[in-house]
Amino acid sequence: MKILIQNGRVMDPATGRDEMTDVAIAAGRIIAIGNVGADFHANRTIDATGCVVAPGLVDLAVRLREPGQEHAAMLESEMAAAVAGGVTSLVCPPDTDPVLDEPGLVDMLKFRAEKLHLARVFPLGALTRGLKGEVLTEMAELTESGCIGFGQAEVPILNTQVLQRALQYAATFGYTVWLRPQDAWLGKGVAASGPLATRLGLAGVPVAAETIALHTLFELMRAVQGKAGTGARVHLCRISSAAGLALVRQAKAEGLPVTCDVSVHNLLLTDVDIGYYDSRLRLQPPVRQQRDRDALRAGLADGSIDALVSDHNPVDSDAKTLPFAEAEPGATAVELLLGLACKWAQQDGLGLMQALTVLTQGPQAVLGASLGTLQASVGKLAVGGVADVCVFDPNQPWAVEAPVLRSQGKHTPFGGHELPVSVRATLVGGQVAHWSVENGVVSA
Repeated sequence: MKILIQNGRVMDPATGRDEMTDVAIAAGRIIAIGNVGADFHANRTIDATGCVVAPGLVDLAVRLREPGQEHAAMLESEMAAAVAGGVTSLVCPPDTDPVLDEPGLVDMLKFRAEKLHLARVFPLGALTRGLKGEVLTEMAELTESGCIGFGQAEVPILNTQVLQRALQYAATFGYTVWLRPQDAWLGKGVAASGPLATRLGLAGVPVAAETIALHTLFELMRAVQGKAGTGARVHLCRISSAAGLALVRQAKAEGLPVTCDVSVHNLLLTDVDIGYYDSRLRLQPPVRQQRDRDALRAGLADGSIDALVSDHNPVDSDAKTLPFAEAEPGATAVELLLGLACKWAQQDGLGLMQALTVLTQGPQAVLGASLGTLQASVGKLAVGGVADVCVFDPNQPWAVEAPVLRSQGKHTPFGGHELPVSVRATLVGGQVAHWSVENGVVSA
């Protein structure tokens, strides 16, 4: 299939490209950006007039709910939701059922995902068997099966000796450890500690739950770095507080090999949005006060935070329509990611290029060498690279309503909100994975 995307505004944060030009695709790869030869005869032409042609988005936190939680979502529905949102590459945490702690389970997930010909799935392996925090997994075997790093999802490791050994092993073999910093005991609440949680009678999660975990982790990283000469690379998932971000900045300035991300929920919402026990705001980590949200927005803008993630975690109605403290945490967000990023950029007076940077170049840099041969292609528009492309209309808003969501999970705090941009088409490896005819993209 030869595809020609015409008359679009091509934007690529990786190269700084921002121009009106054409993109030619053949055999799954980009063969030209501008200067398309007269001898190129497309089988399919996409008229992108008025649209932005950008690299496919990269989302570092998407739960697909398979295997084991098909009642909440199916692989087909969540992958369809991803490409509907322009996401062409996604990282899947290991807290499936069973946990991704054996090569066979990883092989099965990748096989199922590849058969769908939708987004690329990069699984995280479990750092410890069963996520129990006691025995390290066979990281080498999991890496051979396709795991791009190792994490604990939402389960903290209580035994710091086990965590230190994990960091030592990861440092030796060049693996990345993905952790959400949260103290196991202080993090048992359901809402951010503060006046609102007190008034509603909800168990609080203090900022100290994050900062204590970060202090511990950074001390262990320093110890490993001192002994091994090189430190373990750590990615911090979903930073939620101003104090936590300040510690990350210090660690980066010190030279520790650490990156971090923030979720769309913590970037745009505060605890006040919980209102009268709105269980759609039952999230992990919890949304915090305005000062924390403002600090996170500033950190994402100045590059202290490396990537913006959807933290997509679909929850079925039976588990969500419960009293706030009893509701299962999580929300649908992957197909809202681009729109919410653009909303943040608009509100803070940032350009569209900044919104695309935290969804493409930033997460691609986090994944780095773990992408293997795809490192030169994912998150960027490169001649000769795989054709992962997102075409969207920056001037076509749409309302977030349950019936239009592709995800099987329909619960989101942004229900009823209007998002400023609409995805028209998504290409993965040169194949059209999502097509929105009703949005006006013309194809021949």
